[in-house]
Amino acid sequence: MKAYEHRLLQINGITLSVYSAGPEQGPVVWLLHGFPECWYSWRHQVRALAEAGYRVLVPEMRGYGQSSAPDDVAGYDLMTICGDIQAAMDLLGHRSVAVVGHDWGAPVAWHLALLEPERVRVVAAMAVPYGGRPKKPAIDIIRSQFADRFNYILYFQQPGVAEAELDHDIPRTLRMMMHNTSAAVPKNYFLKDKPADNSLHHGMQDPGLPPAWCGPEAFAIYVATFEGRGFRGALNWYRNFERNWERTAPLAERKIGQPALFLLGDKDPVGTLEAHTLQKMPGWVPDLEQHMLGSCGHWVQSEQPEQVNRLLLGFLERRYTPVQ
Repeated sequence: MKAYEHRLLQINGITLSVYSAGPEQGPVVWLLHGFPECWYSWRHQVRALAEAGYRVLVPEMRGYGQSSAPDDVAGYDLMTICGDIQAAMDLLGHRSVAVVGHDWGAPVAWHLALLEPERVRVVAAMAVPYGGRPKKPAIDIIRSQFADRFNYILYFQQPGVAEAELDHDIPRTLRMMMHNTSAAVPKNYFLKDKPADNSLHHGMQDPGLPPAWCGPEAFAIYVATFEGRGFRGALNWYRNFERNWERTAPLAERKIGQPALFLLGDKDPVGTLEAHTLQKMPGWVPDLEQHMLGSCGHWVQSEQPEQVNRLLLGFLERRYTPVQ
């Protein structure tokens, strides 16, 4: 496979950094990363997809890397971020695509499927399921459940608080996040109870080195994604639950009509957080193929790349028929 191509696209009022690989005329696949990740988290899938003949697009999502990171918190709501990808597709002439997302990239993928039922032919998501629009903003539910206990999403709400901790030592933050939500620790280690006034890192293990599945070259790219700008843009995604809920009202009754693939690690703490949503998902995603990956934490495509590639390529081969 030839080297990655890289472009800076001027779309939706921002600069969107996009890496690509694979034949220009191949069926298009977009890969959307989550928090706190980077485009290079898809490196194993990019190679496999490109070698299979797909045209692969991997953006650095808004707030990450060389893409713009607006100061306004409201600039990170879900519909605006979907708009980034839609505008990039328009600019590149993509009329028929597959969209794949992990972590925060998964809600973007699910909502692109809702917004673009003709253009998005198939959708795949990892770690974060889709169970329809909640009856009230998810942050309200979290506040009621964690009134006297620490919750990382609540901790992320006040601008400046989490940044002070996470930005202090970016390599340490990344290796701790990777380690403490991976298969290297018990499933719910990251979610263990601690007082509401604790910090994110309190009680977490610092392994001293990145995990084996994120070697020195890959880890350096992760670190470079946040160096110089810190985590503020990435954290702002978490500060829009109310705005997301308001702006998705027109989609409230809409189901995912496309063929869909969902992958979850058996040791991913998100499986605990999203247990209710997982139960509801088949009702909202009728044409659904689900797989639980063994010995796998939250970082699905990095921890178990061979399993992910086999399942993703098989799904695309069977279900993705681009419109010419």
